[in-house]
Amino acid sequence: MVNQPWIKRPRSASKRCCAAKRLEYRAGAFVELPSIRLENVFVRYDNRDVLQQISIDLDEKRIGIIGANGAGKSTLSRLLNGLVLPTEGTVHIGELNTREHAKQIRRQVGFVFQNPANQIIMPIVSDDIAFGLKNLSLPKNERQVRVAQTLGELNISHLADRETHTLSGGEQQMVALASVLAMRPQTVVFDEPTTMLDLRNRLAFQKEIAKLSQRAIVVTHDLEILEDFERVLVVTDGTIAFDGPPADAIAHYRQWSHA
Repeated sequence: MVNQPWIKRPRSASKRCCAAKRLEYRAGAFVELPSIRLENVFVRYDNRDVLQQISIDLDEKRIGIIGANGAGKSTLSRLLNGLVLPTEGTVHIGELNTREHAKQIRRQVGFVFQNPANQIIMPIVSDDIAFGLKNLSLPKNERQVRVAQTLGELNISHLADRETHTLSGGEQQMVALASVLAMRPQTVVFDEPTTMLDLRNRLAFQKEIAKLSQRAIVVTHDLEILEDFERVLVVTDGTIAFDGPPADAIAHYRQWSHA
């Protein structure tokens, strides 16, 4: 089988030299964001290829993934932090292979699920956000400081002592995001983050994504989220059918979906 060529958005010569050096400002210094590379990746369930022959580099800070239901976009997103491992091929975050360095990669790449109820596990908001930090063996005082900082950054400090089962859908989604951001990942992957939100909460969540210093990779049907992104992938039948700027990718997707 012929290998799929590397799929990358065309860049000018002046930009190409700096493509892999996306910088994030953290703790008073700029930190280089690691490149994400998928090389000849297949994911197969019950002898069916859910993803096939995916070879791609992801360097941009804002990347969208769109496609029809069942196209393979959620599976693609789960490859990026080792929640799904390739049947064939490799996925690297910087120099780390997801198959061999899953624990390290999950610290670098956070994941926000479509349904926040599947992600929130503690009865009190502040305890839920601190849960992952405790698993990192951080001292209690450091956990408390980081929880307070993260709640403040998302403007949800008022939720700290709330029981999680009393939260609205929008509040649950913000708490799920806070739990991920408290871990200080370099990349955050979102799987359909606005599907369960009303218009007001959808717009609020969209603003929070825009403000993130981390790289954000967003699987979505909400195409308006993608307007200011750098790059959008269109997934069709387990392959990347289009890869380019948002306007072009959305036009391609709409044309294909109405064909």
